[in-house]
Amino acid sequence: MNVRDTIVEGAGASQPNAPAAQIAALVARSRAAQQAFEFAGQETLDTAAAAAAWAIMEPSRNRELAELAVRDTGLGNADDKFRKNYRKTLGLLRDLHGTKTCGVIARNEATGIVEIARAVGVVAAITPSTNPSATPANKIINALKCGNAVIVAPSPKGYGACARLIGFIHAQFAKAGLDPALVQMLPAPVDKAATAALMREADLVVATGSQANVRMAYTSGTPAFGVGAGNVASIVTKTAKLREAAQQIAASKTFDYATSCSSENSVVIDQAVHDAMLRELGACGGVLLDARQKAQLQAAMWTDGKLSACCTAKSATQIARIAGLDEVAAREPAFLMVEEAGFGASYPFSGEKLAPVLTVYRARDFADAASIVRNLYAYMGAGHSVGLHTGEPHEAVMLGSTLPVARVIVNQAHCFATGGNFDNGLPFSLSMGCGTWGRNNFSDNLGFRQYLNITRVAYPIAEHVPGLDALLGDYFQRFGQ
Repeated sequence: MNVRDTIVEGAGASQPNAPAAQIAALVARSRAAQQAFEFAGQETLDTAAAAAAWAIMEPSRNRELAELAVRDTGLGNADDKFRKNYRKTLGLLRDLHGTKTCGVIARNEATGIVEIARAVGVVAAITPSTNPSATPANKIINALKCGNAVIVAPSPKGYGACARLIGFIHAQFAKAGLDPALVQMLPAPVDKAATAALMREADLVVATGSQANVRMAYTSGTPAFGVGAGNVASIVTKTAKLREAAQQIAASKTFDYATSCSSENSVVIDQAVHDAMLRELGACGGVLLDARQKAQLQAAMWTDGKLSACCTAKSATQIARIAGLDEVAAREPAFLMVEEAGFGASYPFSGEKLAPVLTVYRARDFADAASIVRNLYAYMGAGHSVGLHTGEPHEAVMLGSTLPVARVIVNQAHCFATGGNFDNGLPFSLSMGCGTWGRNNFSDNLGFRQYLNITRVAYPIAEHVPGLDALLGDYFQRFGQ
């Protein structure tokens, strides 16, 4: 029996549907495995996380997963997925290395508080077709590190790659003597009813992907972490190093054909450097469309106001051909650019495109650039992130203090930096919380802390009751009693 057969058997053989009883049995197996695993000790938890990480990182398996993902979903390109699978997992291992996630994790003698890490139980991991291996792996590793079991609900298109990944994980578990029931997935075919049933049965839901899935997670009756919509904009100020900025934006925009929610959808350029920046973007492979070409592209990318799958995560050359822009396709562009001035549904290029298509806005100055970004996020993408290319780093704090964003990425390639990178301090993740701006209950990069409960033991300490004047004296002095 090969690895793939093992995972299909372990998850439940393919059936025409997955009734509630079948999901309940799947969760029961997961829960039994988790209850033994949770108290096995830090070494065992670390071993499980390492096994899941090596399952995806080993080069031959990684290559197979990357190619399978592109073959089955038609999204992105295998070389970039190969790099993503490796770097995102390596970065997560770096973040988790040496971190204590069970038993006593903190003592504060001054407050008398002792903190104990506790597992949450069975995690329902809802994952998208854009990253059918990297995102499940990230969630599985975090969950195992914290003593949990995981059941993955993959997108239907990404089912094969996810099943293969979990088969690889089970093979590593067999070497380490770990229970394969700790990592399972929904049986095929995955549908909304099965995913909803899993959400209801689990102890925690972590949802990445469509906003429909996120809303379903939030209304499942189970505690849930979900992410907001992407529609990232980057500002280029008059003090930016234009060549570096263009190279970073181009690398971010084209990586995996813009499957990432962190790829720039718009660039907002100070008018003082607008033309020069466009030249630099052109030197990086960007092709600026004229009004006629823009109209043709819009007709190809949106049908009845909805983003069409025909252009999603395809190369710029493919998209140009689909749009009938053969003269553009002949130039083999790395990405396409369109100029825009409006925002909202009547201006579809102002939204998320999930394709190597970059919308260009001209700003009068820095304040106007911030205003343009605010208008973009009022339509789509509030809470996610904003990029800033500037020679004045303090401007980033201004954006972070005024825009509805959870992250400000300064002078970096946005799609690599937002989810953590080796040259910044953000945690490695493929799921970005967008705070209340994005209708999320957290604004961090989804990481191991979201997979833990913390129990606090409170010991008695010497009583100290402050005087009223110590706390309200300043108020009394200014306003009286």
